[in-house]
Amino acid sequence: MAHWKNISGGLSRISAGSRSNVWGVNAGNAIYRFTNDDATPWVNIPGGLTDISAAADGTVWGVNANNQIYRYTGDQGSSHWKGISGGLSRISAGSRSNVWGVNSAGAIYRFTNDDANPWVNIPGGLTDISAAADGTVWGVNANNQIYRYTGDQGSSHWKGISGGLSRISVGSRSNVWGVNSAGAIYRFTNDDANPWVNIPGVLKEITAAADGNVWGVNADGAIFRYTGDQP
Repeated sequence: MAHWKNISGGLSRISAGSRSNVWGVNAGNAIYRFTNDDATPWVNIPGGLTDISAAADGTVWGVNANNQIYRYTGDQGSSHWKGISGGLSRISAGSRSNVWGVNSAGAIYRFTNDDANPWVNIPGGLTDISAAADGTVWGVNANNQIYRYTGDQGSSHWKGISGGLSRISVGSRSNVWGVNSAGAIYRFTNDDANPWVNIPGVLKEITAAADGNVWGVNADGAIFRYTGDQP
């Protein structure tokens, strides 16, 4: 893939909050953090997760196979993860205060910033969701329909955007990427009337960061970083 640089290792999910804050999990639920050195790219972090999300400010959340929710605390004390009540199948952290998730039934939840009463339900139904540091939130449903959150702008909570995606990732309002069920890659044009441009390559999972970085993994677990904006 000419637009992508292969990075050694194998992951099933990946999340880039920024150029230097990239995390992933593999098919065995092992957790890895990017070392910022392509020659020896990954360091194992204790724990077991099926989905993970890293934010630009260093925040990291994840969920395990039992839909239990965890926030990373390894940079704060001896314990690596703090359990947060609730049950989610996918989670996305745009920042410490902008954390969203969906459960196995498609219900949508937003973090309240209060661990004692952590989640508020948001109307709608999604299978994948992505939250950015600037407050942007996008999602896709079981029919691969695409939505952008507008609940802070008017009476409707979600605006449908044309196209069809199975996974979506939002680094910022203007850095939105997704893949469809066939593995085709799309980047948002910032024009709702003609929203998507195809990017060469094939990926199963994709993640876009606030600083423009984009990573992905394919169906075989191979890891790629986008280089299409570099000579």
